[in-house]
Amino acid sequence: MKYTYSELAKMIDHSLLHPTMTDADLKAGCEIAARYGVASVCIKPYAVRQAVEWLRGSGVLVGAVIGFPHGNSATESKRYETKLACEDGAAEIDMVINIGKALGGDWEYVEADIRAVCDEAHRHGAKVKVIFENDYLTAGGAGLESDDFKRKLCAISERAGADWVKTSSGYGFVKQPDGSYNYKGATEHDLSLMRASVSGRVQVKAAGGVRDLDGLIKVRDLGATRCGATATAAMMDEYRRREAAGDTDAAGGKIGAGGY
Repeated sequence: MKYTYSELAKMIDHSLLHPTMTDADLKAGCEIAARYGVASVCIKPYAVRQAVEWLRGSGVLVGAVIGFPHGNSATESKRYETKLACEDGAAEIDMVINIGKALGGDWEYVEADIRAVCDEAHRHGAKVKVIFENDYLTAGGAGLESDDFKRKLCAISERAGADWVKTSSGYGFVKQPDGSYNYKGATEHDLSLMRASVSGRVQVKAAGGVRDLDGLIKVRDLGATRCGATATAAMMDEYRRREAAGDTDAAGGKIGAGGY
């Protein structure tokens, strides 16, 4: 295989964020994360302390989402939510930018919002992933075309102290022509663009649309170091199947639409 099991497993932030998930679901999800040796679980803020206990000794980190999924909380609310999550044991924070402020070109607000979370998290030794929600940015904003808008957000995030820039929340649903709601999540184009728009100090995380092993490998090939996923078991079981069969190469899949 192109990458080792550990190299791929340690890219995965196992997502436990769906609003219908019960505490029993969250515990079962943490057990999956520990079984497959992933990088972290990304969990609801109220469950951070319990997740730390469930995962103690597993080597799996606990991450919390802040201002999730739409980024509309006041900056002080985001900062305080970050403080509580870190005090409960979160080692990583996934925050959503204020998307409306960004689209309106209030860059000073956007940067201050990100910086407040980064400064608070870093005081506790935690790292921060800044979520752009690229599905909402396809038309650009503030007088910028879409790609330039994302480049601007990358620069602001790095300046504010971000450790990762992240494509999506997995819940950025856009109304389609038929009236239904869907989203793309991470795309190859956006991952390449974001990787090229930050320095080596800042990493890139994909979220949404990565649902199989080939998609995970593609994310790695494009320079991302983390990937939000719910299909952890399917991806890593497929790795073991190929490994046992003596396969030496991935099938070269694409990143497609789908859930976080």
